[in-house]
Amino acid sequence: MKMRLAPAKVSPAAYYAMLGLESFLSESSNLEVSLLKLVKMRASQINGCAFSIDIHSRDARANGETEQRLYTLSAWRETSFFTNRERAALAWTEALTLIAQARPPDELYTEVRKEFGEEGLVSLSLAIASINSWNRLAIGFRKTRGEYQPCKIL
Repeated sequence: MKMRLAPAKVSPAAYYAMLGLESFLSESSNLEVSLLKLVKMRASQINGCAFSIDIHSRDARANGETEQRLYTLSAWRETSFFTNRERAALAWTEALTLIAQARPPDELYTEVRKEFGEEGLVSLSLAIASINSWNRLAIGFRKTRGEYQPCKIL
């Protein structure tokens, strides 16, 4: 598949605005890098974004994530490989990514707020919004897959 256009070249200001949100999220003290990678990968699985799944699975592995957890991420409810905090984040990710199908229930909101606090819940929700936006850009413009190489995040 041929890439339709390169959004960063066509609209650098918009691209850098998105990167600004990513920078904020990566510097957030209330979201672990490993958690962000799981959230980004799960939303990308739901959206069918091969480009982002490739990126975030490579980054996650480069930062110590296990193959077992990555392979079972789409069935996370059926495993014991994820912490309560990760499970809450993954449930919130699914609820916000699939928001057109149903609104996030109050019980889920209460659970996620308990795990993350108010500020953490805002950061988590922004991370989910961000990856959903990146997925739409990658899918809509047919971003080239398989060329990404991860760098170790400290």
